[in-house]
Amino acid sequence: MLLAVTALAGSPLTLVDPIERLDQPVAAQQASLTPAQLFQLAEEAVQKGDLELAKTAYRALAENADIEIRTEARFRLAMLIADRDKNYSDAAVLLRQILDEKPDAARVRIELARMQLLLGNLRSAEREFRAAQAGGLPPDVERLVRFYAQQLSAEKPIGFNFEVAIAPDSNINRATNSETLGTIIGDFTLSEDAQANSGVGLALRGQASAKQRLGEGADLLVRASASGDFYRTNEFDDYSVVVQAGPQYRLGRDRINFSALAGWRWFGRQPFSFTYGANAEYIHPLGKRAQVRLNGAITHRDDRLNANRSAENFALTVGYDRAISQRFGVGLRLQAQRDAARDAGFSTALGGVQALAFREFGQTTAVVNVGYSRLEADQRLQLFPERRVDNRYAASLAGTFRALRVGRFAPIVRLNYERNQSTVEINDFSRFAAEFGVTAAF
Repeated sequence: MLLAVTALAGSPLTLVDPIERLDQPVAAQQASLTPAQLFQLAEEAVQKGDLELAKTAYRALAENADIEIRTEARFRLAMLIADRDKNYSDAAVLLRQILDEKPDAARVRIELARMQLLLGNLRSAEREFRAAQAGGLPPDVERLVRFYAQQLSAEKPIGFNFEVAIAPDSNINRATNSETLGTIIGDFTLSEDAQANSGVGLALRGQASAKQRLGEGADLLVRASASGDFYRTNEFDDYSVVVQAGPQYRLGRDRINFSALAGWRWFGRQPFSFTYGANAEYIHPLGKRAQVRLNGAITHRDDRLNANRSAENFALTVGYDRAISQRFGVGLRLQAQRDAARDAGFSTALGGVQALAFREFGQTTAVVNVGYSRLEADQRLQLFPERRVDNRYAASLAGTFRALRVGRFAPIVRLNYERNQSTVEINDFSRFAAEFGVTAAF
C-alpha cells in the first residue's frame, strides 16, 4: 500500500505511485536502475522473502534528491523493519526524518506515535497523536488513530531510553555565594565545600519500562529510572534510582495508574535518603488536541544525614498539554506539596507553576521551560533569625539537532538558569548550567 498523508490545512497530499511518476536514475545505482525499477525490485524482493535486498533498494532510494521519492522509500523501509524485524528504534528515526521535511504528514506522525508506543515511550506517543490531530484528519486516518488506541491493551512494550551529556555548572552543590552565614549568635565562616562550587561533570539519565497485560482493560506497569551528575572529585556526585510498579486501568479514553514506589539517593557517594510510598495518576483527553493529567503521591522520606529532616510528603500536580499545530505545543503544570518533618523547622509547604512550549524547526526541536515556586517553613530553625521562605525561579532552553544525527542518536544542548531567593542565607543561591550530550533522534 502506498503512503497517503494529509496537510495541516486539511488538503490531501498524496505521494503518488513512484512507478508512474519516476524516470530518473538513482545515483547510488550508477544509472543501472531507475527509481521506478528499484521500487518494483524492492516489492518483488519482499514478496519473495528477500528482505535484505528490499532494504538495500529502499536505502538507495531514500538518498534520492527528489523529496517524493525519498519520502516514499523511507516510509516503506520504516514499515518493513518495524513489522518484519521489530526494529522500532530505526523505524522511528526514518519516520522522524520524513516529518523533518514534511511536518504535515499525519499518517507518518501516527506511525511514529505507534513506534513510540512499541518502545514504551507513552508520553512521546501521546504528544505525537495530539500533534497529528491538531490540523484535522480525514475519516480513514481517524479510524487508524482509534485502532491504535484500542490496540494499546494488546501491546506489551519493553522500553529503554537514556541521555548522556557533558554538564558545566556554575554551582554544582546549589550553595550560597556568601563566605559567611548569619545566625542569631553571629556570623559563621563557611568552609569552601559549603559555598558555591563550579565544575564540569557527566550527566546521565535513563529510564526503562515494561508492561504486561493483566486482563481486559488492565495492565501491570513496571518502571525504573536513574539519573546522576558525576564530577572529577566525588564529594559532589549526586545520583538517584526510583522504581515504580502497579496496575494501569483504561476506562474508555481515560487511564488511571496506581503504583508503589521506592527511591534511593546518594550525595558524595554516601547514602542521602530513602523514599517509599504510593502514587496515583489520572489522564483524561480534552478533545483531540489536549489532555489533562492529575497526579497525587504520598511518600515517606528517610533522611540518612539528619533524622530531623525525615518527613511525610504529600504532593499533587495538575498538568495540561495542548497541540497548537503539528509542530507546536504547549503545557502548564500546577504543583502543591507538603513536607511534614520531625522538626517543624524543616516542615514546609510549597506551591508552584511551570509552563513549557516546544516547536519544531525543520530538523531541530526546541523546548522552552519556565517555572516559579514558593516554599515556606512552618517555624524558624533555632539557629537562624528568620523562618525560611524561598522564592525560586527557573528557566531552560533545549535544542535537539537531528541534522547532526549519528545512527539513532542526535546531539542535544540544554541551557539552565536557577535562582532561589531565601530568607535563610545558606539556601540562597543562583546557578547557570549547560548540558551538551546525545539523545534519541526520534
